[in-house]
Amino acid sequence: MAKRIDTILSEALLEKGLISSKEIDSLLPQVESSTESLQQLLIKRGIIAEKDILNVLAERLRISFVSLKSIDIDRVILEKVPLKIAMHYRFVPLEIKRRIITIAVASPFDIKTQDEIRTQLGYGVELTLATQQDITEALKRYYGLGAETLDKISITTPQEEASPMEASRAAVEDIEKLAGDASVIKLVNQIILEGWKKRATDIHIEPQRGVVSLRYRIDGLLYDTPVPLEIKNFLSAIISRIKIMSNLNIVERRLPQDGRAIVKVQEQILDLRISTIPTPFGESVVIRILPTQMLFSLEKLGLLKRDLQVFERLIQKPHGIIFVTGPTGSGKTTTLYTCLSRINTRERKIITIEDPIEYEMSNITQIQVMPEIDFDFARGLRSILRHDPDVIMVGEVRDLETAQIAIRVALTGHLVFSTLHTNDAASGISRLLDIGVEPYLLSSSVEAFIAQRLIRTICPDCKTEDENVPAELKVQIARDLGLKSSGEVKVFRGKGCQSCNQTGFFGRTAIYEILPVDDKIKDLIVKKIPSNQIKKMAVSKGMRTLRQDGWQKVIASITTPEEVMKNTSAEDEEAGFERKSQVPVTFKESEPRAYNRLDKKVNISFKTFKSPDILLKRGFTPEQLSVTKNISAGGLLFVSSEPLTVGSILEMKMELPDSNEFIECLIKVLRIQEIEEGRNYDVAGHFLDITSAHRTRFNKYIESERK
Repeated sequence: MAKRIDTILSEALLEKGLISSKEIDSLLPQVESSTESLQQLLIKRGIIAEKDILNVLAERLRISFVSLKSIDIDRVILEKVPLKIAMHYRFVPLEIKRRIITIAVASPFDIKTQDEIRTQLGYGVELTLATQQDITEALKRYYGLGAETLDKISITTPQEEASPMEASRAAVEDIEKLAGDASVIKLVNQIILEGWKKRATDIHIEPQRGVVSLRYRIDGLLYDTPVPLEIKNFLSAIISRIKIMSNLNIVERRLPQDGRAIVKVQEQILDLRISTIPTPFGESVVIRILPTQMLFSLEKLGLLKRDLQVFERLIQKPHGIIFVTGPTGSGKTTTLYTCLSRINTRERKIITIEDPIEYEMSNITQIQVMPEIDFDFARGLRSILRHDPDVIMVGEVRDLETAQIAIRVALTGHLVFSTLHTNDAASGISRLLDIGVEPYLLSSSVEAFIAQRLIRTICPDCKTEDENVPAELKVQIARDLGLKSSGEVKVFRGKGCQSCNQTGFFGRTAIYEILPVDDKIKDLIVKKIPSNQIKKMAVSKGMRTLRQDGWQKVIASITTPEEVMKNTSAEDEEAGFERKSQVPVTFKESEPRAYNRLDKKVNISFKTFKSPDILLKRGFTPEQLSVTKNISAGGLLFVSSEPLTVGSILEMKMELPDSNEFIECLIKVLRIQEIEEGRNYDVAGHFLDITSAHRTRFNKYIESERK
């Protein structure tokens, strides 16, 4: 059958003109003398793409060719096909009709193999074709990552479910032995390899009651990965294997542990940071994946041309401090490493003190702090000065002592880079003053405060313009950026494709807020002017806020408005409005509404987006119930019992009378008016992230009611 398929394939390819007779004549003798088929040889050498070969075969054999990513397979069908059979014959069951099972294969089976499958399953077999990669991914998706490996372990290991907290010392010894088993090692390697392939930065292995979940953090968000239920029986062995890799104590399960391991994945050396914590159902593990070598480039940080020039000037200064601010996970360390990489020459002595060291850099002396032996940032900084440095990077300024030493170092002719955990650039000034730094020292030593956030970027393979963006949102973006017309604003989104795992996003970039400490800012610091006033001064002098920088990346088709709003606050927008509002913006007030409005009471519930604590601090409840006064596909007017902030973002849930299905979306508050003194307020807002389907549903409902 194999030779017959080769003949059929060669004839079909020649007819389609995908290969020449000369190439076929040279390949067929090689096929005869090897165990590889013509199809495998063509794919291996990259002569013809697998998809094209399967399309030709499907047409010639009169069978179908499918993309498994677009097919949802019923769980009942999967339960009728044991894992070991699907893995052994490398097929995916699709459907069962009239005692015939349709399976997807990468190459047509011979009659003997079909008979074997028919005997094993008790069904007649019908073939359809799919790519090998699609089949491999489908087997992972439906049977779970590492299912085949777990199946092999299960054959030789009794599956006894026991609470890890009740395990005896004898059981620990058995687990240690199992952790060294080739199958367990393979399973752990599969988990790490899959994370690396998916561009994950973190791997989370989390035990819960009766189950174990595996999640990968990709582009800042956690995604579940299917795993077989049987993995719960081998959790202790998996964790022990990870502990052995990172030289941790496999017997100790009551205390958190931290370790490190170096692994090689397809010519790439990865640095794994492992952390374990005890839970009632076993130990939870997080593995941070860091490449040991990275190419750092200022141009790839996401800096716009103007900001790139500012960065270049700052890092070439002979002395002073540059602070990068932002929450954990905002990319501060990567920015600092990139700055160091830019100025890293043999003429400079560069020393860093970090917790932890995230990337290895050549020609730079890197020091790891160790609080357990009282080696902290302050003590390390004092020692660094005796090593004649030109440039110093301090992982973070956490206390007054570290801040004072860093300032002293900067004042004595050194360039210092460091980080602070603040929400924006100007707040860095307040933080340093709050921990006790004298204003005159701060103003004379700091060169700039740089705030940043990481936002997801639109997948280039499925990027398309969004024609349904609310007019109000375009107006807001144009106003914030000082554009002459909202017509200049175009918004793009990713539809979702194979490259981005149907998310519409691929990779991340940064948005920045750069506050240079010039003479006017120094005067304000010395006078202890509040940070919000300093920010307004900086904006009036041309500083672009985080949100404005985000809007620039929206109209450059790099990201979406929702990504910008999720990672910036309304205060950014308000700070920039004073300067931008001076620029004439031409909007036609006489234009008809983009969407018809309907005066209708609809039940809604809402709360402040991602910040219920703000409401609680002011004595408000985190969620309010209310009704609308009017609605449209673009926005709505509703009643609130509390005064909301103009520009704030609300999470809203709404139930239209025509269906029980809730509409969930984000609403931006445009205006608010008191209607009952101290009791009720009219709030107008527009939709930010409503789907096309929900917008269409709004229009249909409104049109039907207006009739």
